[in-house]
Parts: sequence; C-alpha cells; structure tokens
Amino acid sequence: MLIATWNVNSIRTRITQVEDFIDEFEPDLLCLQETKVEDSLFPKDSFNKKGYQVYTYGQKSYNGVALISKLPLQDIRKGFNGESNNNEGSTYFDEQKRIISSLINGVRVVNVYVPNGSSIDSEKYAYKLKWLTCLYEYLENQSKREEPLCLLGDFNIALNEKDIHNPKRFNNGIMASLREREALEKLIKDRLEDVFRLFEQNSGHWSWWDYRSGAWQRDQGWRIDHIYLSKELISNSKSCVICKKIRGNIQPSDHAPVIVNINWPPMDFDDDSQEEGLF
Repeated sequence: MLIATWNVNSIRTRITQVEDFIDEFEPDLLCLQETKVEDSLFPKDSFNKKGYQVYTYGQKSYNGVALISKLPLQDIRKGFNGESNNNEGSTYFDEQKRIISSLINGVRVVNVYVPNGSSIDSEKYAYKLKWLTCLYEYLENQSKREEPLCLLGDFNIALNEKDIHNPKRFNNGIMASLREREALEKLIKDRLEDVFRLFEQNSGHWSWWDYRSGAWQRDQGWRIDHIYLSKELISNSKSCVICKKIRGNIQPSDHAPVIVNINWPPMDFDDDSQEEGLF
C-alpha cells in the first residue's frame, strides 16, 4: 500500500503537477496539505476521472487538507471535534482547516497541517503549541480504538539537527525550538516511529526549501514533512522516500512529496518475482 503526503501550496495552482505525480507513482492514498480552497471549489473531477475518491476539509486562500484515494475510505473525520476531550477548544482550532483522517484497509491515516508559528515570540507560536496539545488529545482518544496508525503531513518542525541544513544557525528558532520538538516527541512517544529514519539515518535529505535566498539551488532545506507509523505498520514497511525532483518543477510547491510503501494487509511473498514492481 502506497501512501503519500504533500504540501502542495495551492491545489488549483499545482493541479497539473499533482495529476502528473499520481500518474507516475499511482499512490493508493495521497494526503495533501495547504490546499487553499473551499471544498466546493476543489478540483475533484480531475481525480475522479482517474478513479480516485476525494475528501476535503478546506477554506478560502489558507490552510486546507485533503485525501485522494483509489481505495475505499471509511469513517472520514474532519477537524478535532468528536475526537478531542475539549470540544470548546477543538471548535476554536477547527476555524483553521488543518486535520482530516480516515480508515484505509483498517489503518487510521491522520493527515495534518501543523501551524508554522511565525516566530517564537509571537502569538502564532503559542497557538502552535496549543494546537499540538489538542492533537495529542486527539491521538490519545484514537488510540483507544486500537487502530493501526499512520500520522503524516507538514509538521513545520525539524525534529533534530539532522533535519536542518544549518542546525547551528536555526536551532532554537521557529520550527526547531525546544518546546516544539518536545511537543512532537510527546505525540509520537513509544507508539509511533519516523519511518523515513528507518531507511535513512544520514542528514542531507530535505522535504522543504524556502522560496527565498536560492535555498533550492543551494540545496539548503529542512525535513519537516513526516510520516509516523505505529509498530505493526513499521514492521511491515518496505521503503520511504522523498520525491525531491518534484521540487525542481516549474512553479513548484516549496515542499516535495514523501511516499511510504507498507506491506499492508501483510502478505507473504514466495519469491522475488512476486515483489517486482513494488515501490
């Protein structure tokens, strides 16, 4: 099962690139962030014609998340409401459309667009930390259903120094502050694992390059787009890659897609030929 995450930074601007990505990689589920469009205006027909279902949770000009799937999805959940202990707080956070989830082959996929936070001395930073606390409560309640979990999206957090091209310069700033990292570590704790690091331990692998200062041309990036899997999914993971080349498109998103291949539902392969063609 191929699951991909991609902050497209406007689905209508990047629609052709998303279609090309689907044609090339044929993901079972593509999770988008920062779609920047109301649900009624999302270009669903483009994906329906390719045999994909589309579920959206969007708003005008900002934020927005979507699920694009060629496999059946069940129990679609939009926003924090219904999963958080604090319904009043979750209603407040749901003014910004940043989280959508569903079941696919019995796996709960939670697609998030974590707030950026702007700067550590801003109100937006405090909002980000509170939003992450709400996400923690959401995942705690989800865990009671004992569903295998895939938590993915744009986290706007580099978890450690290996995830930043120049950690000495950026550590303790926005997206690399101690409180952000602690909040993310609390989310994943003993239940989830960063699947990309299962296959690649070295630095130098980025998923986001700032549009400014020639960051792409100099390969000065950050790894802030993550896929976290619960133990039963980690043990059945076959690969996880960042599709870096897509960042080099004309008029690209500033993010590159990340794809994980999970042998799920688990299958036994009798010989190498049966694995041929798997990503």
